[in-house]
Amino acid sequence: MKFVDEVTIDVTAGNGGAGCASFRREKFIPFGGPDGGNGGRGGHVYAVGDRNLNTLVDFRYTRRHEARNGEAGRGSDQFGAAGDDVVLRMPVGTMILDAETGEKLAELLVHGERVLIAKGGDGGFGNLHFKTSTNRAPRQKTPGWPGEVKSLRLELRVLADVGLLGMPNAGKSTLIAAISNARPKIADYPFTTLHPNLGVVRVGPSQSFVVADIPGLIEGASEGAGLGHLFLRHLQRTRLLLHVIDFAPFDDNVDPVAQAKAIVKELKKYDESLYEKTRWLVLNKLDMVPAEERAGRVKDFLKRMKWKGPVFEISALTREGCEPLIRAIYQHVASLQDHPPEDVDVRFLPTEDLSEAAPKPDADDPRFR
Repeated sequence: MKFVDEVTIDVTAGNGGAGCASFRREKFIPFGGPDGGNGGRGGHVYAVGDRNLNTLVDFRYTRRHEARNGEAGRGSDQFGAAGDDVVLRMPVGTMILDAETGEKLAELLVHGERVLIAKGGDGGFGNLHFKTSTNRAPRQKTPGWPGEVKSLRLELRVLADVGLLGMPNAGKSTLIAAISNARPKIADYPFTTLHPNLGVVRVGPSQSFVVADIPGLIEGASEGAGLGHLFLRHLQRTRLLLHVIDFAPFDDNVDPVAQAKAIVKELKKYDESLYEKTRWLVLNKLDMVPAEERAGRVKDFLKRMKWKGPVFEISALTREGCEPLIRAIYQHVASLQDHPPEDVDVRFLPTEDLSEAAPKPDADDPRFR
């Protein structure tokens, strides 16, 4: 399946049905009075988070979504039926923004979360609505109110506890394959990873965390070079960043310290909050370094890097050092984990927050006069 993480769609809520001006006319019942019903409301457009989806590819080919209009009112006190709603299923982690203003309208973070993104128009009033003790034969009726029409930009930011970043061929895909159930493409050439990969790491029967692997970064990534800058947004929701470093590059002229500093520099250019996120160093490919040289080279690296945070020495290929890394990650993630109430499985956002600007009946509307 093609990975798509940004699309633009148009949504149109249904218009309200028109009210009806009618009078009851039956044999032997003179002056039956008004019996015109109100029109039905137009259909709403909802967005629902679905954990079974991991891409926005469906919206790439179906960009316009319209709800049905409400039915018009009829005589004999018959109100029009409401239009059918449209429910758009999106991956958990999708941000919904106004394509014209860039304003964030909603964010789907929980499976089953339901958000109103376009409100249907209210139905018009029939003459039955205007009947009073002094106005016994009203002939007024109002048309239905129009539904909302919006152009929306959808951005998918994967929900993961841990994010992997580093240069191409640093061993990120090998690492996520070694510690999780993910099976990304692994090869001996740069940019093997072309889209984010998610893997679930099982620590125990009910203990796990999610790792995200993005394409490798290169110098100038924040300005559009390479592929990684397109997917850096997927790291913004992570609780921890693992900076994977190729400690034994094939080219002897390549300096791991210079590569590591280049990644940190690009991270800071792209997003200051991402740069300030908790970050650990993972020195990979130690199996390619002679055992008697490892301690000295690691010490020299940390000294030149001026790094004082956590450091892990591993070999993703042989899985050496992966177990201590997994345990440390889980302890860190568990310490930051929010524990919702056990009796709450799905969170629904109030639809009123998104419908304040929706057209509503107003007593001063000229259509009432």
